[in-house]
Amino acid sequence: MPKITARLCRAVFLNGMNAMYVKRDDSGSIIKVSKIEDEDCTEFVESRDQGLRDFLDRAGQHDEMTRSDLDFVRVLEDVIHLLMDKGVIRFTDLPDAARDKLIARQSLRSRINHVGLMAEGDDVI
Repeated sequence: MPKITARLCRAVFLNGMNAMYVKRDDSGSIIKVSKIEDEDCTEFVESRDQGLRDFLDRAGQHDEMTRSDLDFVRVLEDVIHLLMDKGVIRFTDLPDAARDKLIARQSLRSRINHVGLMAEGDDVI
């Protein structure tokens, strides 16, 4: 799924932009959108174009799913820590890749908390 920002979606739908430039694949589906004409996006389409609206809808759904995935990862991390705290599983029971990722996230969270980028309760469900 191509990357598209919420800002671009708002620009098209809320600010009444009259047109965008797009790039299409071989089947005619829009695969890239730009506010300005560039080497990839050369076709001019109006904001009411159904293909453009479909593309922006798909991109918005993709962003929503990504945010949901990130939230879910945090829940899983908390569940893993809870299971370890209760003695249901041991850290060494986890696969190497999972242990490495948990250590990396814990280290990152510690550094972020240390410089005050997260609020006090942000690292707990």
